[in-house]
Amino acid sequence: MAPKSVQTPSEPSADDPRHAARATRTAGRQMRSRLLDAASRLFRERGLAGTSISDIAAAADAFPSQITYYFRTKEALFVEAACREMLYVARAAEEAALEAHTPQDYTRALVETVTATDSVAFFTEALTLTRRRQDLAPLVERTIERLHGEGMRAYAAQIERHGWKSLRDPDVSSRRFWALAVGVMVEGYAMGRSAEDLSEEMLRVLGDQATTRQAGDTTRLHLVSGRDVSESSDAEKSP
Repeated sequence: MAPKSVQTPSEPSADDPRHAARATRTAGRQMRSRLLDAASRLFRERGLAGTSISDIAAAADAFPSQITYYFRTKEALFVEAACREMLYVARAAEEAALEAHTPQDYTRALVETVTATDSVAFFTEALTLTRRRQDLAPLVERTIERLHGEGMRAYAAQIERHGWKSLRDPDVSSRRFWALAVGVMVEGYAMGRSAEDLSEEMLRVLGDQATTRQAGDTTRLHLVSGRDVSESSDAEKSP
């Protein structure tokens, strides 16, 4: 008896509507990415007021109508570009900090990566813009929550991995880090400070976020309250 042939799923042809839909979605994602890349560069160089939709379209090899199709307005494109850049720098900071073996090196890796670019300042402009354009606020809110959530998970993972003692809850540490980053960098840019100055100032304001586990301490994760820290400092000062 001849063996039965095995039926294999056929690849969708170019005429298949599903293939066309996937191709359209892929092309749409690529176009959005190109527009965001071009917009990010121009907005950083010229600012919102100094950049036109036509400028962005020309830089992305697109039509102005494609910008309004995907983003509706120049302001909406500005906010989305700034949010994307903020998430990019956060990811880069977390990747740089993975190589750290001490709490101090971890904090310095985060700070130096964040202050080496103008992504935080760019994002701060988007924050200011949403004060007048509340319709754009939800994207900023989602970005902030994602920053905090992913930062908390990354920090907690490092604490668990190395057995450090965190001086604050990881969620508090993440929120505090980004709040300080925004404050220090807005002030620094206004005063014309260099990236090195911004980094050192942020490290000074942050202080220690965690301490190294002592020999014989089997606690993998120990959150120290403000009272514990105060009592520990008093004990160290006493003879």
